[in-house]
Amino acid sequence: MLRSPGFSWMKLKGGIMPYDSNLDTQVFTRFWENDSGKIVVSVYSYNKGPKKIQIVREIKDRNGEYAFAKLGRLVKEEAEGVLPLIQEALKTM
Repeated sequence: MLRSPGFSWMKLKGGIMPYDSNLDTQVFTRFWENDSGKIVVSVYSYNKGPKKIQIVREIKDRNGEYAFAKLGRLVKEEAEGVLPLIQEALKTM
């Protein structure tokens, strides 16, 4: 399969459709932060479709810059920090 740079591929019922970041609209974004990084709660709508919540973890690297990391499990402090953000995000859906 030939792939164009800048596109990822999503499998659909009738075939394959490329992901186009220009069609992905960010409706909401907030973050909770501590010393080691932050957890970002966002709501996106792709191609004017249903709104979906995205939750990602970003950790600080050696230079203090944020880098994506697997969200994985949350400690109680993190869960308590992001819960109000998730509830706020749900209001935009």
